[in-house]
Amino acid sequence: MNFFQILSDIEKVDPEVYERLDSRRQVFKHMSGVGQKLTAAALPLFVGAVFNKAYAQTNAGLAVQDVLNFALKLEYLEMYFYQQRTALTGISATNMTALQTIATDEANHVTFLKSAIGAISGAVVFADPTVAAYDFSGGKGTGTGPFADWRTNPATYLALAQSFEDTGVRAYKGAAPLASVMANKTVLTAALNIHSVEARHASHIRSMRRAGVNSSTPSQGVPVAPYGAQPKSWISGTDNGGAAPTYTAPIYGAGNNTGTAVYGNGTGSGVGTATGVGVTFPAEDNVTQGGVPLSTSTSANFANFPTASFSEAFDEGLDVGTVSAIARTFVVTGNTMFG
Repeated sequence: MNFFQILSDIEKVDPEVYERLDSRRQVFKHMSGVGQKLTAAALPLFVGAVFNKAYAQTNAGLAVQDVLNFALKLEYLEMYFYQQRTALTGISATNMTALQTIATDEANHVTFLKSAIGAISGAVVFADPTVAAYDFSGGKGTGTGPFADWRTNPATYLALAQSFEDTGVRAYKGAAPLASVMANKTVLTAALNIHSVEARHASHIRSMRRAGVNSSTPSQGVPVAPYGAQPKSWISGTDNGGAAPTYTAPIYGAGNNTGTAVYGNGTGSGVGTATGVGVTFPAEDNVTQGGVPLSTSTSANFANFPTASFSEAFDEGLDVGTVSAIARTFVVTGNTMFG
């Protein structure tokens, strides 16, 4: 571990890092013999303590903590959902193996995020939920919501899986433009790494739905229009409202477009917020990128492009308020995890 390189990297995005720690001279004086005094195993703990002292009680530290805590809430929801897959019947062994892999990924995301939050603040700001906090039928605890057969019907189960994964992809991307995330390379890298995995999950779930729950070769499924129950492996426009449009349309619609994004902890407790002034969250059918409207007339090279391709080529983020509203559909009444 090169502590001085870490300080140099942080100084690029936080010129006041030395003032947070101590004077520059004192920092280097204190660190001059640290390699001799600490074992290799203890050094990461020492570094963690240093940055906890420097950032844990600042707005920057709280903002990053908020982002990670909200991400953790989403990962808990997905982790517990995939843990319930064992009751499914009529689904191919290939598809069950894929669900097992996704379940393992989600559990690893939970473990990683808890560790990252601990390194910043020493604790997660909400109690670890149990599976009892969720009602994946959408019935708020009654078990009789619009997805009542989710536990045994693989078609319903995969429809929910697609909805959760698509939400997760947009949520992780929604955090990326925020100043506190952009300024923290470790957090930004972690968010983008998880974002890419969630995107692969979403694509594979869509392949499974397209080919059919009994298919042993989901990647061979042929997309058809309208997409509905047999979606493409990527979002096309607003996806006709998703797997169950009455309930899933917000997943593909516009989010907070007021120009000031707020990424709080989603509980209303006010433990810090990260803001992104000028950040907006258009719907997934957005075709304007970087201020340039994309269409067959934008460039001669686009003349033969399908109309749908201009939205399909880009993914859109989603703000914490909209994501929270979606997630609240699947928690028991009285649970305040998502506000």
